[in-house]
Amino acid sequence: MRGHLSFEQLRAAVDDGSVDTVAAVLVDMQGRLMGKRFHARHFVDSAYEETHCCNYLLATDLEMATPDGYASSSWGQGYGDYIMKPDLNAIRLTPWANGAAIVLCDVLDHHSHEPVPHSPRQMLQRQLKRLEERGYQCAAATELEFFLFDESYVEARSKAYGGMTPASPYNEDYHLFQTASEEPVMRAIRNELFAAGIPVENTKGEAEAGQAELNIRYAEMSVTADMHAIAKHAVKEIAMREGRSVTFLAKTGANIVGSSSHVHLSLRDQNNTPVFFDAEAPHGMSTLMQHALAGQLAHVADITCLLAPYVNSYKRFAPGTFAPTRAVWSLDNRTAGFRICGADTAAVRIECRIGGADLNPYLAFSGLVAASIAGMDAGLEPPPMFTGDAYAADAASSIPRNLREAADYLHNSSMLREAFGDDVVDHYVRCAQVEQEDFDRAVTDYEIRRGFERA
Repeated sequence: MRGHLSFEQLRAAVDDGSVDTVAAVLVDMQGRLMGKRFHARHFVDSAYEETHCCNYLLATDLEMATPDGYASSSWGQGYGDYIMKPDLNAIRLTPWANGAAIVLCDVLDHHSHEPVPHSPRQMLQRQLKRLEERGYQCAAATELEFFLFDESYVEARSKAYGGMTPASPYNEDYHLFQTASEEPVMRAIRNELFAAGIPVENTKGEAEAGQAELNIRYAEMSVTADMHAIAKHAVKEIAMREGRSVTFLAKTGANIVGSSSHVHLSLRDQNNTPVFFDAEAPHGMSTLMQHALAGQLAHVADITCLLAPYVNSYKRFAPGTFAPTRAVWSLDNRTAGFRICGADTAAVRIECRIGGADLNPYLAFSGLVAASIAGMDAGLEPPPMFTGDAYAADAASSIPRNLREAADYLHNSSMLREAFGDDVVDHYVRCAQVEQEDFDRAVTDYEIRRGFERA
């Protein structure tokens, strides 16, 4: 038995004793898996119908705090329940956890049993439904980068995450010799994700000491989001099991290249025929693809908060780092915010290079799809293709420079308010504000080092 399970297959695995634990999880605003581990017998007998969780899980931060300002849940409302409704089409084995399976849940209102609109999984489902109403479906893939360290998470905490030992001593981009030393972790990641039904293509060394990249096969967008969220969790569990640690932080040091999560996407019609490709058009880019690209470019500032959700995310945007600073498109050019890959083939697609490894795939995808729809509906035309070094393109539009600026764009986005609804936009504006407010209260090592003696 391998990978993706039907409910009947799960029940059979419980009956024969090969599965004794089922993790029922939702995806929170930060893209993490939150939920409960059930005894498998109880899950297949009754809990598969529904379980419950506190509604603060979709109104919290990385510290699991209970910040004020959310309309959906608060102390004044008593922090009631949500329903977690297992999606029985989203059951997988988890080979990194013995005898276990995982099921993703949709989040429903406890009283109306309607989907919670600001639940990340629901947000993406809504945007894909809007796309379906126009006759299209979306395929996507993410390139997920992270750093691997020799220390365990316990040791990392004891060091206050300073003085960590990267898994390799030098830039290991495509480096087979150096990355061989990381194979006890990376081989387990590849094989155990594959055994969970997540079609891993490869892992590789990236452009910094101890930095790795995980690539999973292109798939229907909602499936890709599920696989991304599970894979990110699994990588951490596997590293922890091996006595190591990984981080998906976008930027771990001022002089260290950041970790990205580039998003590739393209559209197909209801017959699964690629509609981004036109053999007669320049670079094979159909008119529809040009409209979608133009929408992403026109609304890039609106959706940046969904691609870069933390204060730290914006430290990654720096010249000469392969992270973009300008909202331009180009052909096979890694300095641009949007790169066209697979030109002149049926695989032609848009690669958005803005998002970091810290993104929530459901939110990032939702923003990109909404922007694409806006471009398609309005028949927008992209600006001329950029050539050369986009870092030096002083006349081109900049990607928002910090979270505060990006949150303002999100707040003022009429496009996203129409696509998501006011309540959802306001919810994620508040999420960004909470991150900014928490940072604004902090006193950093930088401030103390710079000013302790000289201020």
